[in-house]
Amino acid sequence: MAEKIRRHARAGIALIAVIGMAALTTACLSGGEEDDGTLKMVVWGGDLEKETYQERIDLLEAEHPDIKVDLQLIPSEQYEQKVQTMIAGGDGPDIMQVAEGVNVYSSKSQILPLDEYVSEAGLDLEERFGPAVGELYSYEDQVYAIPDRSGAIITYYNKDIFDAAGVEYPTAEWTWEDAQSAMEKTTSPEDGQWGYTGAGWWAQWWSFVYQNGGQIVGDDGKPAVNSPEAVEAVQWANDLVHENHYAPTAAEYADMGPDMGGDPLFASGAVALNTTGFWGIGTLQEADFNWGIAPLWGGDQQAATGFGSGLSISRDSANPDKAFEAIDFLTDVEGQEVIIDKAMDVPANIQVQQSEAFLKPEWAPEGLNMGAFAESSDFIYQAPFIPQWNEMQSTINDGLETFWSEGGDAQTELDEIQSQLETVVE
Repeated sequence: MAEKIRRHARAGIALIAVIGMAALTTACLSGGEEDDGTLKMVVWGGDLEKETYQERIDLLEAEHPDIKVDLQLIPSEQYEQKVQTMIAGGDGPDIMQVAEGVNVYSSKSQILPLDEYVSEAGLDLEERFGPAVGELYSYEDQVYAIPDRSGAIITYYNKDIFDAAGVEYPTAEWTWEDAQSAMEKTTSPEDGQWGYTGAGWWAQWWSFVYQNGGQIVGDDGKPAVNSPEAVEAVQWANDLVHENHYAPTAAEYADMGPDMGGDPLFASGAVALNTTGFWGIGTLQEADFNWGIAPLWGGDQQAATGFGSGLSISRDSANPDKAFEAIDFLTDVEGQEVIIDKAMDVPANIQVQQSEAFLKPEWAPEGLNMGAFAESSDFIYQAPFIPQWNEMQSTINDGLETFWSEGGDAQTELDEIQSQLETVVE
């Protein structure tokens, strides 16, 4: 089981980097509903994902003998382009996995709005997934995907370093000031010890923006990255590295080795705090120090980036009723429990997140606070999954690359990015 979660840790980190980006391949999968009425379902990932989804489908077919599903797995880096090719050829899948790029599809009418299916099934999204996650895949008052996997960014901490410094362990009640104070007390670069791994990854600093009352895209649909709240949060995150030196700079990371980053540095035992996703547990299976997890600290309000995916129905489905029946099962309790058994991810179903099976899984160290994920589900912010998601992310990441690696003035950088985004997000 430990090996399974380690494999998923590697796959999960790679997936975050590529999700929502088009790949170069244009190969096409055979598809559409099969002649015998079998539903075609496409997902991304590797062996662990394939094994987990197949076991869930086996349960579905046992409970619903009238439903048959042909699972097709596509490598993460090829997923979007292959699915687009399938749909363009009128050969789209019945069920398809989506994430941040959900509205790249919905804006082209490539996936169906699911509101009527949700209503007819009597499915209460808030009850099944919680108020935050239940709304993740809604856009312009329509639901385009049902949450399937969903874990928030959380705090990982090195208990040994905290104990040696006499600092209390982090909690959800921590503020920015509490976090910074802990970083200061646990940082000793001359001894190769750091207070934090850094916050230059979008999932980290976006959390701080929303905690500070800011947004990336406002409620009016317009870019808002240079608001006072966003600027303050981004400058604070950058200063942790370049002003206070609580975390290594990009150059210092490079000096540590070609594959070094926040997660592996924390796993080496050299850092007090890291902020990352569920896959971090897998990177720590063989750690030789004591560690724990907690919800991400907060600012003026609590907010955290959610990682996950949902299940949609493509416009090419010949049997959307059966497709939704399958999705309903896969996101209900029985269909979600396999995700725990396989240590693949955090199930989106809040009841399953709060179950004994998830709170005390056999693959987690004894006493690990797995409840941090369910607690964090309450304050996952509504990310701007706009149709221009890919272009927006590229503009932001490219525009801030030097800022995160070398430092700088957040106002200047975000003003420039705001100007660029106004031509991207219309």
